[in-house]
Amino acid sequence: MSIGHTLLGLLESGPRHGYDLKRAFDEKFGHDRPLHYGQVYSTMSRLLKHGLVEVDGIEAGGGPERKRYAITEAGITDVERWLATPEKPEPYLQSTLYTKVVLALLTHRDAADILDTQRSEHLRSMRILTDRKRKGDLADQLVCDHALFHLEADLRWLELTAARLDKLREAVTR
Repeated sequence: MSIGHTLLGLLESGPRHGYDLKRAFDEKFGHDRPLHYGQVYSTMSRLLKHGLVEVDGIEAGGGPERKRYAITEAGITDVERWLATPEKPEPYLQSTLYTKVVLALLTHRDAADILDTQRSEHLRSMRILTDRKRKGDLADQLVCDHALFHLEADLRWLELTAARLDKLREAVTR
């Protein structure tokens, strides 16, 4: 996820302070990974330097000055370009799990145990996500669906690999 583009998009509804941007980000996108304040302010500094935001106002308070940021036309164009650019699908061709299975076979360990342990972990994660989906709002349901579909694909791979372990053992130990 591009934090910079997300913060720019949040600014399209109107100027905001860094604190407000962090709160909006965490509410909409940061359920599992809330932003750190330092991340927000360093990103805003970079966006300011590149002319994608401008300081719309500065308020003095009991602590440091509070800058209110507004998106510029260049920032709006940048968000539009980012939204229109498709994300590259992740092919997962360098899977750590595949490496563990092959290494287990090469070192005469039980690869089936690795697959079983991983299957149990995937099922545990799926139960947690399913419970979260059941209790969540529409946005949370969609995020959980995305993760669940990926875990389901992993489970299919685990089953297929378990069924082919003998052939894989032959192929990698020649």
